[in-house]
Amino acid sequence: MTTLITAPVAPLLDRLFTETDAAHPMADPAFAAISSEERLRLMRSKTDYRRFYAELKDYGLPVSRDTGRLLYMLARSTGARSIAEFGTSFGLSTLHLAAALRDNGGGRLITTELEPSKAARARENLAAGGLADLVEIREGDALDTLASDLPDTIDLLLLDSAKSLYMDVLRLVQSRLRPGAVIIADNADHCPEYLEHVTNPDNRYFSMAFTDEVELTIRLA
Repeated sequence: MTTLITAPVAPLLDRLFTETDAAHPMADPAFAAISSEERLRLMRSKTDYRRFYAELKDYGLPVSRDTGRLLYMLARSTGARSIAEFGTSFGLSTLHLAAALRDNGGGRLITTELEPSKAARARENLAAGGLADLVEIREGDALDTLASDLPDTIDLLLLDSAKSLYMDVLRLVQSRLRPGAVIIADNADHCPEYLEHVTNPDNRYFSMAFTDEVELTIRLA
């Protein structure tokens, strides 16, 4: 059986996606009042990202359903046993990755979330999906939570939080990425520094825009 498409994970994900689809920050008058230029600036800022994401703490903002399935497939096809995730939110992407770990025979997923309320919801969702034993949620700024106590090797890295920090987070885990490790970066176009790094073959990566939203990268030997 495939954990992702059977109970309790499948109905849980369906419910969570339905809930997050129905709740969008633009329905919040305070958030909607921020100009598109200012929202873009906050998204790309290395100093104001805490305030920006604090304003989004009640919104899941998950990966798409198709991207979630892509995460599962990549983790399964690479036989991943060690995964790092930047941006837990409500845990939808985490559930996909943890389901792959379960079907791979086990492993460890380290994920980090800035907002305590989101981390709490993610823990509830992982428990409901029967996958909590595979996941360690670290609360706080990823620049602190991923700075130490990482596995010797990482098979897969998901970047899906403050876009301005993608390169900073990659620097923290880069030495742990095994040859052939996969990196999935959501909305990486908001971090030109990251894209410049992973598209330069001198840095031992091979990368391509997989969709309009996802940059798919492999760590070379």
